[in-house]
Amino acid sequence: MREQNETEAAGGGAADTEAENANGRQGQDSSDNIIEVRGLVKRYGTFTAVNGVHFQVKKGEVFGLLGPNGAGKTTTMEMIEGLRQPDEGSAVVAGYDTRTDLKKVKEVIGVQLQSTSLFELLKVKEITKMYASFYDHSVPIEPLLESMILSEKINDRVKNLSGGQKQRLAIALALVNDPQVVFLDEPTTGLDPQARRTLWDIILAMKEQGKTVVLSTHYMDEAHILCDRICLMDRGEVIALDTPRNLVRSLESESAVEFRIPEQEQWDEERKRRTLEQFQTISGVRLAECRKDSYVLYTDHLQSTLTEFVQKTEALRVAFADLQTRTATLEDVFIHMTGRSLREE
Repeated sequence: MREQNETEAAGGGAADTEAENANGRQGQDSSDNIIEVRGLVKRYGTFTAVNGVHFQVKKGEVFGLLGPNGAGKTTTMEMIEGLRQPDEGSAVVAGYDTRTDLKKVKEVIGVQLQSTSLFELLKVKEITKMYASFYDHSVPIEPLLESMILSEKINDRVKNLSGGQKQRLAIALALVNDPQVVFLDEPTTGLDPQARRTLWDIILAMKEQGKTVVLSTHYMDEAHILCDRICLMDRGEVIALDTPRNLVRSLESESAVEFRIPEQEQWDEERKRRTLEQFQTISGVRLAECRKDSYVLYTDHLQSTLTEFVQKTEALRVAFADLQTRTATLEDVFIHMTGRSLREE
């Protein structure tokens, strides 16, 4: 099993940097933690879906599980929620162990599953009332549906809702018991950009209300915008855990220069290696990587890197295409650690 790596920010002594570094470190004060996950393992025959996952979630934060499909995010969440029994390890939510106090756990959590089957012929108000009846305590229904932007659909049947409206209804049902912790399993998958942004606003509003949100996603922009800390997962293991800013800083570069070399498919591995070594010597470049049909140079001095890059390619008589510059992202962090894209199956 790969060792869990909690990255640290490079340099800096400012107060905001120190605060962020402190926020990225876990286990400093257990009283601040509302979820304690210790060594969770889940096997299906000879396949290990989750392999020794360990982390803590702090009260009132949006905590993200980020990784490609098949990384183990959903299985991990389901074990914390008590929907699946772990083969090894434990999960404690708000002081209750899912193995011994599952009824108590269910009282303090709300869950929006990755795939939610709703009663299509019921009206929005009816299904919300039905879910509220499952709990000893529930919130007023009409204000809840108003907060999910569903007031105008309150008397519509579920089958007539759009995809985004159904997702908002699923989240309303997860909030009907006024939970301390809300689990959202890839809530924006398959939604159009406007519907995604609407859900982002709703999630941020939950945080403002003091709720803890555990969010799984394979969208790096979503994780970067919403999450206070991100647990980066791959092949059932935690490979990094920190704030989004600190994870990107682990590359020790603020910018990326990406380009394609048209003749690359004809190059042998030795020529690729030599070319990478040449790019690594360019001013400001901290890391040079080859990704299938493209190269990426990470730099803290974008202008000098671009100037020397053009000079270097002319000297080497290397043609390039599709040159672009951008800010380094969480996807860059994931690819650097695994060699694979977040979008790869």
